[in-house]
Amino acid sequence: MMSRSYTNLLDLASGNFPVMGREKKRLPRVMTVAGVISELDDDQANSVSSDVPSSVVQDRIIIVANQLPVKARRRPDNKGWSFSWDEDSLLLQLKDGLPEDMEVIYVGSLRVEVDVDEQDDVSHILLDRFKCVPAFLPPDIHAKYYDGFCKHHLWPLFHYMLPFSASHGGRFDRSLWEAYVAANKIFSQRVIEVINPEDDYVWIHDYHLMVLPTFLRRRFIKLRMGFFLHSPFPSSEIYRTLPVREEILKALLNADLIGFHTFDYARHFLSCCSRMLGLEYKSRRGYIGLEYYGRTVGIKIMPVGVHMGQIESVLRLADKDWRVQELKQQFDGKTVLLGVDDMDIFKGVNLKILAMEQLLKLHPKWQGRAVLVQIANPARVSGRDLEEIQAEIQATCKRINETFGQPGYEPIVFIDKPVTLGERAAYYTVAECVVVTAVRDGMNLTPYEYIVCRQGVSDYDSGSEVSEPKKSMLVVSEFIGCSPSLSGAIRVNPWNVEATAEAMSEAISMANSEKQLRHEKHYRYVSTHDVAYWSRSFFQDLERTCKDHFRRRCWGIGLSFGFRVVALDPSFRKLSIDAIVSAFSRAKNRAMLLDYDGTMMPQTSINKTPSQEVITMINKLCGDTKNTVFIVSGRGRGSLGKWFSPCKKVGIAAEHGYFMRWPTKDEWEICGQSTDFGWIQIAEPVMKLYTEATDGSNIETKESALVWHHRDADPGFGSTQAKELLDHLESVLANEPVAVKVGQHIVEVKPQGVSKGLAAEKIFTKMAESGKQADFVLCIGDDRSDEDMFEIIGSAMNSGILSSDASVYACTVGQKPSKAKYYLDDTTEILTMLEALAEVSDPPSATQIVSGSPL
Repeated sequence: MMSRSYTNLLDLASGNFPVMGREKKRLPRVMTVAGVISELDDDQANSVSSDVPSSVVQDRIIIVANQLPVKARRRPDNKGWSFSWDEDSLLLQLKDGLPEDMEVIYVGSLRVEVDVDEQDDVSHILLDRFKCVPAFLPPDIHAKYYDGFCKHHLWPLFHYMLPFSASHGGRFDRSLWEAYVAANKIFSQRVIEVINPEDDYVWIHDYHLMVLPTFLRRRFIKLRMGFFLHSPFPSSEIYRTLPVREEILKALLNADLIGFHTFDYARHFLSCCSRMLGLEYKSRRGYIGLEYYGRTVGIKIMPVGVHMGQIESVLRLADKDWRVQELKQQFDGKTVLLGVDDMDIFKGVNLKILAMEQLLKLHPKWQGRAVLVQIANPARVSGRDLEEIQAEIQATCKRINETFGQPGYEPIVFIDKPVTLGERAAYYTVAECVVVTAVRDGMNLTPYEYIVCRQGVSDYDSGSEVSEPKKSMLVVSEFIGCSPSLSGAIRVNPWNVEATAEAMSEAISMANSEKQLRHEKHYRYVSTHDVAYWSRSFFQDLERTCKDHFRRRCWGIGLSFGFRVVALDPSFRKLSIDAIVSAFSRAKNRAMLLDYDGTMMPQTSINKTPSQEVITMINKLCGDTKNTVFIVSGRGRGSLGKWFSPCKKVGIAAEHGYFMRWPTKDEWEICGQSTDFGWIQIAEPVMKLYTEATDGSNIETKESALVWHHRDADPGFGSTQAKELLDHLESVLANEPVAVKVGQHIVEVKPQGVSKGLAAEKIFTKMAESGKQADFVLCIGDDRSDEDMFEIIGSAMNSGILSSDASVYACTVGQKPSKAKYYLDDTTEILTMLEALAEVSDPPSATQIVSGSPL
């Protein structure tokens, strides 16, 4: 049965919202399975899975984006709508890379506003004819969601533009964020109406829907879901300025695979996860993954490509051939440099035109010969910044043409109107060089389109053009996503106008043989890494990332955007206090091994001294002659001995077991293999060197070990320094009897043969030798060092040190991957459980109080 325990995420995230129109009829679910579909009401928050049995006939993927890949227009008689595929849409093109038998469903909004009375009819037409599910956003929410939060908050920020003033970028507006959340919820409702969560894949696209993964994951915790960001992801210094930064990060981490165009974008995302959420990524066999509450969230780096078939079909069109001849006549004897950009503030069109002016000044030979054709696609947004840049562009073009123009020659040809792909292909064909000077751009496929058009198609013409060597040149900004993949291009910093001008001159002056070699290299890459290759690669990684979804046990926990899924091994479960009390009561010889920091004492506590309640509880447990109780800690024996001095019958294993004090004994036993600490003279100067160089780090000196802490250092720098220190120490201590270990925010050097696992083994052995072989074991800890204890228990049972039918309770603190089979959520639950055991322990007899009861 589905859980109904979650409150409304939208209300928790953003307060009250206006009613979003009248109640609409639901779309029929599009299913490839048989079964009864239960209705999912808006006030439900189902968290596990569908009631539909999994009997899939064919695979299916639901692609979710802000806009559907369809065009809509009113019929001439104004009665209804006509629809057609948008052949330029990436969402439509990516189908080529998916398995041929895979059904594709699209969820998104339309570019036009549809009256409420027509929405049901439009929904059924789009579903029946196009397998599209439209999300209709109320006009007030759409304006705040798209024009407001997406275009005036996220889009500028992701392109490194900070809102320094109310008139420059605009201040953060909470109501726009609320509308963004509301819109994402509407998209989620449309997905839920058609999804079969046990069998479908979901692929979400771009920054408009970054919190959608939380809505869907909250409903179906084992849903297979990917997300791809088509814009840049900014550095952590920029992203951290966003007031809802953690909400968006946590929402994205509810996806199984997160894709980026370049490693830079992925690196920035990973840095944000590290600095804000404390998550570290790991690379294994070429795949990058983030461990997040037992789930591995995959990170995919793959730039999108162009649709080769579409461009090649355009190249075969007769009207394109006619247009090419017309352009060749228009620019006869001229060298054409081409720019194709959207008109926005980040495309650097003004910088490109200034660079052209510098080219003509610095290299007079190109006056009258070089022409920059700049195609400016219509602006998608408006604003004062854009108006200022447009005015600057117009004034600069006028000045350059007046200064360097001649009869029949204009150095700048500015085309400020929509241009079809066929028209662009004609310009690409005659251009000697394409120049892209965007100051920040997610990908930018203009260079790819240009390369394909310069190559042409093999059956395009039977004339002499076919045998001509193909050549092309590119001058591209180093700040765009396609730059890393175009190794033959001349990369520039667009802000350096003079250097850009020199690059343009070099490009058009280069020898034809060099242009040919660069073109061949680029074409090999572009033709093999097309949009189908990109979508195929992403989907294959999504399949791989999700392959264990239905094997693992999962729980959804947390409210609002703190919701996440905890994925654990099927045998891992919460420790039942009733069950352990029952086993405890039946046992005759009990071993209880308790970690201290993070287990009985919260990590966040400044005062680490145990409370009187803890001391009393430990004494109750130790008072039962059936119990052997040990504090097993990494702390020094001085502090542990002092803190637990009231507990005469408790055993203590200090510094991970290097020092041990047995119950009722006063002297400490050294359990390490070596008492030679000459290695400290080698290790300590190295640690001091890194401490001086790493602000926020410090050295803890123990009797048997040295520990370098970097918890308070910069997360990225501290982690890097820890890796360097590990390598350095392993090198200089290679011939010393020590082990160098990395822990959570620490690097530790300690004698070989010392671990909590070996300490546990000593305790079990001593009990067996004294005729008290343990038939009940409770072992509790919270970090990596405690995993050694959990691991040793199995081998102790196999070797006979522990009773073969012993009741074993290895318990970690918190729901996380562990070698323990049980968990409790926090120190409060640990103490509650220990108190329950103390209550059923037998009190000491009068004789035991007088004489004591040694192990």
